Amino acid sequence: MISIIGGTGPQGLGIAKRLAIAGEPVIVGSRKEEKALQIVEETIEELKEFDIAEIKGMANEDAAKEGDILIMTVPLQAQAATIKSIKPYVEGKIFMDATVPLETAIGGKVSTLMKLSQGSAAERAAYLLEGTDAKVVAAFNNISNSQLLNIPEPIDCDCIIAGDDQDAKDKAKEIISKIPDIRVIDAGKLEKAQLIEAITPLLIGLNIKYKSHYGGFRITQIPKLDE
Repeated sequence: MISIIGGTGPQGLGIAKRLAIAGEPVIVGSRKEEKALQIVEETIEELKEFDIAEIKGMANEDAAKEGDILIMTVPLQAQAATIKSIKPYVEGKIFMDATVPLETAIGGKVSTLMKLSQGSAAERAAYLLEGTDAKVVAAFNNISNSQLLNIPEPIDCDCIIAGDDQDAKDKAKEIISKIPDIRVIDAGKLEKAQLIEAITPLLIGLNIKYKSHYGGFRITQIPKLDE
């Protein structure tokens, strides 16, 4: 079971919908259980034309407890508090973090990256989860909410991931690749998350400049990626 922590926002809900359509059972987590239940009810109605897997709504803590794999989709300003609330239930699990440190967290521009002492939001997550043996993987950082929610259109974008545990990255790749047209690229160790996260404000700025919601990156001319 895959749990989306903070899954009622556009990014988390988009991932949840895409995975459910792909046949993956999903738990949508929220700070308040009532909100998760309401969103899930609306989602099931919205996706009734698809043969979707099970979707359940829970409070974030219960979602973390029930899920085998966790995907965190909260803004930077909620990252630390949310991790603290679910930390008792993360022991040994794969923890995919989509957080991007944008300056909106402190009232700045959405297209500007904020520097963190740990280096990246994913490395910050790993720091906050020390002692749990959680396997942190930076993932979904560069895929726009609009692309995720533009169902049933395929997503014309690569998903770049990073992490220190290869088995965790392989599992993350397996899950993400279930979404049509996404190609997953392993950038290496978790420290590479600093570079991955920096792409997002660039994309946001380009989308604003060119009045688009769907801008994304494709990495080309690396033959092994297509083998």
